[in-house]
Amino acid sequence: MRDQLDDIQKHLNDGYGRAQQLDKVELPKRFYRDVAAGPVDGGFVVTLDGRPARTPGKKLPVIVPAAAIATAMAEEWAGQGEFIDPATMPMVRLVNSAVESGEEMIPAFREEVIKFAGGDLLLYRAESPQELISEQELAWDNALTALARHFGVSFQPTMGIIHQSQPKATLDRLAESLTNENLLTMTALVSITGLTGSGLLAIGLWNKLFSPDQVWKAAHVDEDYQISQWGQDEEAVDRRARRRVEFDTAVAVLDAFRQ
Repeated sequence: MRDQLDDIQKHLNDGYGRAQQLDKVELPKRFYRDVAAGPVDGGFVVTLDGRPARTPGKKLPVIVPAAAIATAMAEEWAGQGEFIDPATMPMVRLVNSAVESGEEMIPAFREEVIKFAGGDLLLYRAESPQELISEQELAWDNALTALARHFGVSFQPTMGIIHQSQPKATLDRLAESLTNENLLTMTALVSITGLTGSGLLAIGLWNKLFSPDQVWKAAHVDEDYQISQWGQDEEAVDRRARRRVEFDTAVAVLDAFRQ
């Protein structure tokens, strides 16, 4: 299982973790003129000068099950200038990472989300100062209550960083709720989990218990408190903005399967 989780991280890095590296790499020149998206047997594809797009690593055909995803990918391909900059193509990167991961990785993706949920951001509270404690309670208690009611489970939050096991029945129920999800959905949920530090927020978002803005705000309670105390620098603002683009892209994938 450790090998599978390492593969997950590798593929997520293919999709998201290379923004700074891309700044240092010579970008390839645009090699196509026309971009289109349309249906094929089994789903939808993006074509570049009439040829279906493929993944950059394994050169696999990219066929997606939702028209909205193909349209978003086509817009990113069409938006490239003289050079192709993957940093400006979050949907293409996410889909490519899913395709290169393969259907066999769905169980490992599901386990990764549940692993986060078992030691979730929402479950470990600050011991001080009181202002931060109050802000965590306001954002996170409401989220846990919504999840508990929806799934019929219970959680055991704790203060500090000492591990607190969650009820097995709770984790089993959450895992069960993801049993039939497809590859792109699970890739998006793993991405959201990593970006927010919370499997519970990702699961709640997929089940329409929270809006994207509510999830983003809950995920940044600690960071926002630190900013209120010490301010923030330009580099931190840029990192957060990049993460928000990646987050919104993953949310768009989830939305495509709610149509």
